[in-house]
Amino acid sequence: MSAHRPLTGRIVIATHNAGKLREMQELLAPFGIEAVSAGELGLPVPDETGHMFAENAAIKAQAAAKATGLPALSDDSGLCVDALDGAPGLFTADWAGPKKDFHAAMERVERELQKREATDRRAHFVSALVIAWPDGHEELFEGRVFGRVVWPPRGEKGFGYDPMFQPDGYAETFGELTSEQKHGIDWSKADGKASSHRARAFVKLAAGCLRRT
Repeated sequence: MSAHRPLTGRIVIATHNAGKLREMQELLAPFGIEAVSAGELGLPVPDETGHMFAENAAIKAQAAAKATGLPALSDDSGLCVDALDGAPGLFTADWAGPKKDFHAAMERVERELQKREATDRRAHFVSALVIAWPDGHEELFEGRVFGRVVWPPRGEKGFGYDPMFQPDGYAETFGELTSEQKHGIDWSKADGKASSHRARAFVKLAAGCLRRT
């Protein structure tokens, strides 16, 4: 990656996921960035053929930037369960099937753990954020949060696997934490005190490419 490039004005968030879009818009709000989603623009979903979260994020960001002529921000993230050899990992969304049934996906995680008679329930979430400009310039920022998977799932907040992931230092799952608790950022602190993987990646992105309004 070359030197950081400032991100200003209007951008595309390369996602068709309403929950992910909502989180990204909340994170971008203090910086005066106007964000529209790939879903709102009717852009097709590119094939995610990468072997790493960063590669898939870049594929989505590049496609949106080329299609719109605007800078595009993409997140590729996933849940990695230690006892499942890192699964679902890159296939986190795929485990939810074409109907995006994440309750079924969480049931599959639990079923696989029981099948292996696993007592180790350690897991972590990964977020890779990529900004791509139409001229081909890219920026990559990654964040991780460690914790454990629980059963049964708890909470109706968040999205995806949030109700079964309990981050270290919390008695609640991501599904029980408020939006502010999950990805609120204390900008007076150097590390932002961000709780979620996406917010931790965003703290790095903001330090490199954004200026508060």
